Amino acid sequence: MEPIITSKILLATFIPMVTAALVMATGRSPNLRESCSFVGAVLTFVAVASLAPQILAGGSYAFNLITLYPGISVSFHLDPLGLVFAGTASFLWILASIYCIGYMRGLNEHAQTRFYVCYAVSVGAAMGAAFSSNLFTLYLFYEIVSIFTYPLVMHHQDKEGYAGARKYIIYLMFTSKAFLLPAMALVYVLTGTLDFNMAEIAGGIFPAEADRLLVIVAYLLCLFGFAKAGIMPLHNWLPDAMVAPTPVSALLHAVVVVKVGVFSICRVMLSAFGVDLLDVTGLGMFTAYFVSFTIVVASVIALTQTNLKARLAYSTVSQLSYIVLGVAMLAPHAITGGLLHIANHAFAKITLFFAAGAIYVASGKKDIEELGGLGWRMPVTMIAFGLASLSMIGAPPVSGFVSKWYLALGAMDVNSLVLLGVLLISSLLNAGYFVPIFHKAFFGKPRPGDEATGSLERQPLVLLMVVPLLITGLISVLIGIWPDLFLNTIKLMVGS
Repeated sequence: MEPIITSKILLATFIPMVTAALVMATGRSPNLRESCSFVGAVLTFVAVASLAPQILAGGSYAFNLITLYPGISVSFHLDPLGLVFAGTASFLWILASIYCIGYMRGLNEHAQTRFYVCYAVSVGAAMGAAFSSNLFTLYLFYEIVSIFTYPLVMHHQDKEGYAGARKYIIYLMFTSKAFLLPAMALVYVLTGTLDFNMAEIAGGIFPAEADRLLVIVAYLLCLFGFAKAGIMPLHNWLPDAMVAPTPVSALLHAVVVVKVGVFSICRVMLSAFGVDLLDVTGLGMFTAYFVSFTIVVASVIALTQTNLKARLAYSTVSQLSYIVLGVAMLAPHAITGGLLHIANHAFAKITLFFAAGAIYVASGKKDIEELGGLGWRMPVTMIAFGLASLSMIGAPPVSGFVSKWYLALGAMDVNSLVLLGVLLISSLLNAGYFVPIFHKAFFGKPRPGDEATGSLERQPLVLLMVVPLLITGLISVLIGIWPDLFLNTIKLMVGS
């Protein structure tokens, strides 16, 4: 089916940018500023959702904004993979915009206008990445995400904030310049274009006569150039970025930054190199075994972390590689599980970070050892945290189970007991670092001086944080029980 050519596809990227301008213009009025952020988030989701019927019917949208050189353009194309990413990110922005009000006001954070402006532009750039129809456009929006999330990481403007932000920008900008730019040049020389093959995932864009060694080099440059995916050894920026406010951590780990990284890798693997080429060169299984190291090691490191956000950060490093692992196995079940985890991980991980932020605002606690008995004072928060933890572990009926089920089927499809073992071992490690948090909150003893009783969730600003995290926690359960919307969307791509 030929794509529908329409500029309507630009709305999802354009609306967040306009939102950022309106937030800046209304910065002196907090209520108006935050209303602009919320309305912009809603309109962005509506813009994405309005495109869904055509995609679900097997169609697509496309629009060429400008051609810079033959085969190099700023152009957009929406397919099922882009819809999953854009739909998830835009919906979660709505809840994050509500959560941010409670968090930023609850802690009386400074520079809130700058915060909301950068937040909106970052989401807009993520939409642009989701809609990109070629490697050049994807690179352009990938870099915009890096630039506008830098002020968010250094938001506190203290020694730790500057150090974390410096590492963040050095890692991401160095890898994109040192690896992605040469990769684009090499891909263009080999193929004469940077356009993705959106029609099917088998063929890719490389001609049969392309030099295999240069193809392998181009692939490895892409794999390491998208450092936002957090694949070891290019992961160290991610835990250090936890110095940012918790809504930023949620943005980094669930909605935008790391998801742009893994989305970009998945897009390049499926729409530039193609399943067939990755299979015959052995690059698919090489990648699967390579990221398996990240899955296991990051989980082991998470076990050693006592700071709640740090443990969640290493959990993210591990969980992101599930997505790459699924695509790299090249089997339909595995690819389905990997792409499904883009959405499933997003809803669960944003719940976990929302909960961490609500705990900090309500009680001032950051360390896991301080959480004894807190579950009885913040039951909704900790129950939602428990549900999201089950999703990360992969326990039914929460959404993460569906992802890991398909990944396990994929591992069996490719006859790899090693990869199946990685999935099982990592799930046990997930349980090892999540279950103690929940147990501590409900069955641990409060520290001396923390014996106070009474709900901490009834404070108005805390309530603004609790409601979004409850919604995302419940959605994690719902899409575990009824995963058909995401599954059917992904199968439109994988089935082709």
